[in-house]
Amino acid sequence: MICWYGHACFKVDKVLIDPFLPNPLCNIEYPKVVEGVKVIAVTHGHSDHIGSTVEISKGYNLPVVSNHEISVYLGKQGVNTEGMNIGGTVEIEGSKLTMVKAEHSSDIDENTPGGVAAGYIINDRVYHAGDTGLFGDMKLIGEIYSPKVALLPVGGRYTMGPEEAVKAVEFLNPKVFIPMHYNTFPLIEQDISGLVKDIEEMGVKVVVPKVGESLHI
Repeated sequence: MICWYGHACFKVDKVLIDPFLPNPLCNIEYPKVVEGVKVIAVTHGHSDHIGSTVEISKGYNLPVVSNHEISVYLGKQGVNTEGMNIGGTVEIEGSKLTMVKAEHSSDIDENTPGGVAAGYIINDRVYHAGDTGLFGDMKLIGEIYSPKVALLPVGGRYTMGPEEAVKAVEFLNPKVFIPMHYNTFPLIEQDISGLVKDIEEMGVKVVVPKVGESLHI
């Protein structure tokens, strides 16, 4: 099951990723979002990704998977953390998460470096790219992990945009593509109709979910 909560926040099976809640696209209350969730995963240190991690983790007793630096930062705030790094895999609360490379910055604030930005392969099935530009090792991610579903940013400016996302899908060769990280703010507004057409012509199914819609993929 996959459910989108706006921006880059998804629930994938029992994993809640980048809980930037509420956000301009989603005001669904925490109890509904965390229903069935056993673990939180954070891709990098920016506020629109760490979001409400501390509040949700402590309020619902959920462990948080992140890179080492973010795990140290969250641990000082009383969060139960599971630190890891690029290439590593953890199995926690019935979910398998492998951390993969992303090309992006990760500072938590001006005084707190957030280590490296990352994406995750979740349960050997779903690739959440985090915030990233296009990079050649996406070919390796496709070859090694063969994700069925690719969740990719398309907003441009701070991440790759539609044109680069088409190439990323070509590299990854998933069965399903879901766009994310767009239309949350004016600076990342995108008309994705052309993107959808281009990717469907590649034989990949495109799903543009509604906020809060559960997808059984």
